[in-house]
Amino acid sequence: MNEKQIERTLKDYRWMLKEIKRQRVVLEEEIGSKLVASSGIESTLPKTKGKVSDPVGQEVLRREKKSGWIIKLERKVLFIQERMIAIEDPREKAILECILDGMTISAVSEHMGLSRRQVYHIKDDIVRQIAHFTHSAQ
Repeated sequence: MNEKQIERTLKDYRWMLKEIKRQRVVLEEEIGSKLVASSGIESTLPKTKGKVSDPVGQEVLRREKKSGWIIKLERKVLFIQERMIAIEDPREKAILECILDGMTISAVSEHMGLSRRQVYHIKDDIVRQIAHFTHSAQ
């Protein structure tokens, strides 16, 4: 990930984590309920080509796409989690935790007793350190 992507991932971290949790609950609920294929005389009739008219088939395709999207979110969240050790300064750690908890820069500024400009500067340092940690680890 480049610095811009890292910055975006930090900003989106909170909702991505919440979405991963939500999707896991949904998938667990869906595993308990079975999708039922069509039966009876309709199941023996030829299907039209092109669009998948089978609702079960459509649902399988939708879940496959959703699964791929959730995997991407998980990779981004793990990317940040695995590189948090690069941040050693206590103030930087506190600001990183605030950002990961979903606080805005203004809220972090007020909470930490720093100007917004200082918080932006520290956030930029955090992003650089994570990026540098990534490149040095490779």
